[in-house]
Amino acid sequence: MRIRSRWNDKKKERSLEEVAGALAFIEWRIAGNALLNLENEGFQTDTQLQRLAVLQELCAFLIHVTDRLVHDTMNEEERQRFIVALALKTADTYHDNRRDTDSSGEDFRQPFIETLNARMADYAEFSFADRKPGYRMKRYLGEAVTATMGARDSKWISDQVMEIEIPDMLKTLEKGLKDLLGSGNSDDTPAASAQPG
Repeated sequence: MRIRSRWNDKKKERSLEEVAGALAFIEWRIAGNALLNLENEGFQTDTQLQRLAVLQELCAFLIHVTDRLVHDTMNEEERQRFIVALALKTADTYHDNRRDTDSSGEDFRQPFIETLNARMADYAEFSFADRKPGYRMKRYLGEAVTATMGARDSKWISDQVMEIEIPDMLKTLEKGLKDLLGSGNSDDTPAASAQPG
């Protein structure tokens, strides 16, 4: 998938929080594209709530992978600020999308953060080498996505996630991180200017 991940004004200094906000938008798009691929392959989602549950799992995975990827490029304080800002911005997007389907007035940010914290702890137990998640981490995501989707062809969902979606997601994530944290030479509109939906 194509993403717009370069800053318009390349000379302007940006805070870690601004970069995290842009990356949160990119990761939401990456997750949405993976969900669309699953649906296009015939895997079953019946409700918007179910689709958001899949997005939540995909975003939790992407946030954890981001944490692993920036581990050697940021000091501990920077990394914590960056990942917290990324998590909070993603929680805002999740909340806004849940509110579109739920008029109860409930705040959905905290449940998202609680799920994210649980997944971060689980994923931390798995190997991550050469900037890639190990088999068990990929299997965990595959099973988490399978648990949120419909029963039709459910035995194949995990394989699709592991073999097709994860490599595609990681390729786009790496590009987004490189463009946002490195020096870009494109005049594309920065991802931070777009509104997640």
